[in-house]
Amino acid sequence: MKPAIVYRNIKKNYGSVNAVNGISLSIPQGEFFGLLGPNGAGKSTMINMLGGLASPTSGKISVMGMDVHSNYQEARHLVGIVPQELVFDPFFNVREMLRFQAGYFGKGRENDKWVDEVIDRLDLRDKANTNMRKLSGGMKRRALIAQALVHRPPVIVLDEPTAGVDVELRQKLWGFIKELNKEGHTIVLTTHYLEEAETLCNSVAMLRLGKIVALDTTRNLLKKFSTKNLMLRLNFMSKKELPKSVEKFSYVESDGAFIFQLKKITDISHITEALKKSKIEIIDMQTVDTDLENVFLKLTGAK
Repeated sequence: MKPAIVYRNIKKNYGSVNAVNGISLSIPQGEFFGLLGPNGAGKSTMINMLGGLASPTSGKISVMGMDVHSNYQEARHLVGIVPQELVFDPFFNVREMLRFQAGYFGKGRENDKWVDEVIDRLDLRDKANTNMRKLSGGMKRRALIAQALVHRPPVIVLDEPTAGVDVELRQKLWGFIKELNKEGHTIVLTTHYLEEAETLCNSVAMLRLGKIVALDTTRNLLKKFSTKNLMLRLNFMSKKELPKSVEKFSYVESDGAFIFQLKKITDISHITEALKKSKIEIIDMQTVDTDLENVFLKLTGAK
């Protein structure tokens, strides 16, 4: 069975900037795959090249065995991409937009049943005859997801699909996408909600500065980097600076909290005593096991 997506030694330069720097990656058919990394890591560039919106400086990309450059039309039919930006045609209502989109891929009225199902599954029924310009940001996001699915592509790429949408839609969207994955569709997800990636993705690639810094199953990554961590929320009385005796411990800062990696249980008392001596108040303290966010922060250096 051919892989769903293959990147072969891909490089993409914008002048002196190496947006993607020699990435090779093969994603099997039927995989639910996470493409993770901080802003500027190269995720959107990789997606744009997959969809033919940008050309690699060197290397080759294929979808279901079709080269995205030499077999552009065939490759484009095989992938549906939900873009990060809210880009839409302002002259049509939701149903018209979806029918036109299906038509671009050679789908006629026989596809209307699927259009209706996508509209229902994404809770767009009440907005089906509403002009795209009049939709809220969350509804526009739903319509763009529907647009990517309307030609029933075997490969579905979701670039930050739940950014700015409510919790209810997020739940319904993932229920729908998981069903499509069970039916054999390959799903590629980029998201800053790392709990989503941990729950949904079988495998992940973590990117930093245009290179892959980790590629494995989600379970193996969590097992490999399994540690006990101490999470502290601190109140700095003056300058926001940790004492030197604490800085020797490995830590990351995330969402206003400091997460220290513990090598032994006595590290907790060393850290808390040093903070007390420096008159830094501990507002909240808890021990946490490694999750995908801890792994992400450690490997990418993201803050």
